[in-house]
Amino acid sequence: MADRVTVIGWDGSPLGRAAGSALSAATLVAGAAHHLALPEVPPTAERIRLGSVGLAARRIAGHRGSAVVLADGDPGFFGVVRTLRAPEYGLEVEVVPAVSSVATAFARAGMPWDDAQIVVAHPRTLRRAVNVCRAHTKVAVLTSPGAGPAELALLLDGIHRTFVICEKLGTAREQVTVLTSDKVADHMWRDPNVVIVIGGTGSASSLTRAGGWIAGRDPAHPPAERGWALPPAEVPARSEGEYAGLRAAQLARLGPRTGDLVWDIGCGSGAFAAEAGRFGAAVIAVDNDPEACRRSDAAGRRLGVQLQVVHGRAPHVLERLPEPDVVRIGGGGVPVVTAVADRRPERIVTHASTRDEAEALGAALAAGGYTVECALLQSVEMDTSDWSERERSVVFLLCGRQSGPRPRAPVTDGPG
Repeated sequence: MADRVTVIGWDGSPLGRAAGSALSAATLVAGAAHHLALPEVPPTAERIRLGSVGLAARRIAGHRGSAVVLADGDPGFFGVVRTLRAPEYGLEVEVVPAVSSVATAFARAGMPWDDAQIVVAHPRTLRRAVNVCRAHTKVAVLTSPGAGPAELALLLDGIHRTFVICEKLGTAREQVTVLTSDKVADHMWRDPNVVIVIGGTGSASSLTRAGGWIAGRDPAHPPAERGWALPPAEVPARSEGEYAGLRAAQLARLGPRTGDLVWDIGCGSGAFAAEAGRFGAAVIAVDNDPEACRRSDAAGRRLGVQLQVVHGRAPHVLERLPEPDVVRIGGGGVPVVTAVADRRPERIVTHASTRDEAEALGAALAAGGYTVECALLQSVEMDTSDWSERERSVVFLLCGRQSGPRPRAPVTDGPG
């Protein structure tokens, strides 16, 4: 029974000595069609077309002889090595790597990539991959059928980005195309491909500044204030929805994270939206006040995050927005809470200045299928020059947590 498998990465260049030696001795070779067509594959070897890596691993584990798996690029980077090393297969894995497709794509584009986010897009993760592209200025997307360049561009509707699309890397059919995101869906693209998505505030400077000390987004660029729930900037008239204590509690209950899309409805100063973006989430800030939209855009730029600011009145403007993961509602009352609950985000936070208002909002959340919690928050800001009370804020904080699918209304016959 096989207990050892050699995994060979292939990037289109001639196989090295170690890879050639392992392949020449193989009695079983697994890979994609273009791998199995390589002249170095022994004609007498059993060949497995690699679809499900798990199924291939079971066949390799039961094979008597020397097994080789061929994979594109570096098989240890979002590749087959992870599955083959699963304990249930009992395989000892030896890896002969090649240049990863992501490294090759950035090389073709002539760009550094130590500051890039790297995501894998499948149909089930496509929306989260798009949210990363919304939130970050440089993202490499490893695509798959049904989650390719066209699908990425369509879901980025309203967000301008530049796509560097690298098709069939390492093969005779390799092609690199640069397009703006609004043109990408007009073309057919060949799998496999890597898409580099570039754009947003600060993207030009990120291509030329000195490298950081950590891969991905460097927290020191652009310089940002340390801490959370920072005092909001440029707030001419502070309301109970703007004070730092409430914002800290809202962020704690929503827990925005990379891959999420956050709605901030009634964004006011933009302080909450910008801070949610600092967690790596994509954020859409909504307000009917043009000045609030301007302040929110400025807050995003100040903290170095990518905000999409939408001017319009909720709940009507929400109909054209992409699906959220978590939502902060800064105003609009029961109609807005009800409209948001209909979109089924995982969590919703809002606030009220009176108990009656809190009860009404809580009832709307509960009717939408959410488990509701409410806390009365009191904050007293002190003047440390004489330790007198400067400002007091009292507010009800409500949080709705999704408690299961919302019951569907009965189906009735109606016009076609």
